[in-house]
Amino acid sequence: MTTLSSIVARGVALVGNAALQWRKLQGETPQPAWGAQPQIPVAKPQGMLPTLKMPTARGWKDGETPVAAAGLKVNAFATGLDHPRWIYVMPDRSVLIAEATQVPSPVRNMFGYAMQATMRRAAALGVSANRITRLVDADGDGTAERRNAFMENLSQPFGMALVGDTFYVGNTDGIVAFPYAQGAERITAQGKQLTHFKPGGHWTRSLLVSPDGSKLYAGVGSLTNIAEQGFAVEEGRACVYELDIVSGQSRIFAGGLRNAVGLAFEPTTKVLWTVVNERDGLGDETPPDYLTSVREGGFYGWPYCYWGKTVDDRVPQDPAQVATALTPDYALGGHTASLGLCWLPAGTLPGFPDGMVIGQHGSWNRSKLSGYRVVFIPFENGKPSGPARDILSGFLAPDESFSYGRPVGVTLGPDGALLVADDVGNCIWRVTGA
Repeated sequence: MTTLSSIVARGVALVGNAALQWRKLQGETPQPAWGAQPQIPVAKPQGMLPTLKMPTARGWKDGETPVAAAGLKVNAFATGLDHPRWIYVMPDRSVLIAEATQVPSPVRNMFGYAMQATMRRAAALGVSANRITRLVDADGDGTAERRNAFMENLSQPFGMALVGDTFYVGNTDGIVAFPYAQGAERITAQGKQLTHFKPGGHWTRSLLVSPDGSKLYAGVGSLTNIAEQGFAVEEGRACVYELDIVSGQSRIFAGGLRNAVGLAFEPTTKVLWTVVNERDGLGDETPPDYLTSVREGGFYGWPYCYWGKTVDDRVPQDPAQVATALTPDYALGGHTASLGLCWLPAGTLPGFPDGMVIGQHGSWNRSKLSGYRVVFIPFENGKPSGPARDILSGFLAPDESFSYGRPVGVTLGPDGALLVADDVGNCIWRVTGA
């Protein structure tokens, strides 16, 4: 049955495509904004109809895999999952997978209709499984042959962490603590809510334990693109939280981070790093998503400015806040949706030094798609030290019409291999030396 909303969605999508084609005719071919000193094009606000382009979700056929970089190989560690987003490895060598997705929110305008229709087609919106699945590779052949539901009926779970006999889950509405017995295959006990986060918008809540095991860090994204629904609804969002495990007290550790997702510590300096999804509607490469160290008490610009103190004129300004804005460490390209983050020690993969691995989920707000790959950033002396390198690519069809998969969470598995969650492919990839 054809509904009014579907007609509106198709109509707005057509208008959005026409606007995209018009921008192409104007010769907009910005160079990718990558590295510590990126060349970021001047903002060109796209108005009420920003570029809307996402590939249809196709998934992988039997025998298909992403393309591994030279010297590497990839195999499916697990398949048949339901929108797997994040990965956590337990001391008993089991691998936990958070299965969840964005759910529809009230539509506020015609573009919202088009956006939701496009996201459904791209498998980025739907019914959330709200589950954590436990995988076990008992025979060590690189493929999980056992699985069971570790936890169910959660609230869009994402981040996971085990500290002692307590298992923490980053639900969209807060951090919840559950009692855990060593080697348990399932948790059914009632949890204790430790923090309360506002759900909706950027819904993922990553978790990371501090090196000394005393604190938890959580990424909490904004509700909107540039606080267009007002600043009150953004209170307590667009930040990284710190939770003291002993006292139970929590606070905002750093702010102005539109959507900080993956978190990782650089092991030598013990400095916290994150990857951040920047704002939309200013152009293909403006501003870039980024990888940055997270300074305690630091402010990184959102929503007033980006990449340091570059003011976003669409937002009512606060000059005092802008004056304090920190410049991120490393640009990751415009709208790459860099989500996953983990530290990769030198030698884990042949030919790769120390550095960070980043799962780039892929763009929707640019004329030529970007991301849709797993990349590596080398580090020296606690800082990024060179250009990015691909680890996995081939998630996107050459003509950009469909995606085989979209990488999200990344971590090192129990055998030291790199594991990658693929939410469109509904699988976990395992990367090793060839």
